[in-house]
Amino acid sequence: MACRISELVLDCRDPERLAAFWCEVLGFVVINRDEGSVEIGPGETGFGGLQPTLVFNPSDDPRPGKLPLHIDVNPTDRDQAAELERLLAAGARPADVGQTGEESWHVLADPEGNEFCLLRMRLDD
Repeated sequence: MACRISELVLDCRDPERLAAFWCEVLGFVVINRDEGSVEIGPGETGFGGLQPTLVFNPSDDPRPGKLPLHIDVNPTDRDQAAELERLLAAGARPADVGQTGEESWHVLADPEGNEFCLLRMRLDD
């Protein structure tokens, strides 16, 4: 028997704001609120499905910027350029981590400065 990832937990200053941002990015819904934490996931399966849920925990000392673990996302219903526009409109901003400009991905930051990448390949929804 093996394990699988069920949740990814991020410390942040404003769990509601980041949950709303990541719901917009991933098409997730809020599935739980508990003691200031907000958990989001796929609306049809919630916790325990094939996709891990994201839990945003309130913290006075989150570490924005390059995390030891970061999130990569792929577009599902549009090309990368259109998805980049959508993410920027949702509150993401470009992040410079020393890219050359030749990469096939875009490095972005969420509203609290946590870096993530928008990859090129389109995945099935």
